[in-house]
Amino acid sequence: MAVHTYKIGQVVNFSPGPTGMAPASREYKVVRLLPPIDGQNQYRIKGLAETFERMAKESDLSRK
Repeated sequence: MAVHTYKIGQVVNFSPGPTGMAPASREYKVVRLLPPIDGQNQYRIKGLAETFERMAKESDLSRK
């Protein structure tokens, strides 16, 4: 299993691909580490300005 780059509680920037739902802001907090899908780590994230959580691929995240 691949090691996750980001940790729970870490604030990251989220930039989804062209088919993703547009974010309200770019700042998100990692709330859960998920198993990889198609060889890419997955995360549960929550926008600092949103009331719901999203699932994000590691490639959609960057360090804050």
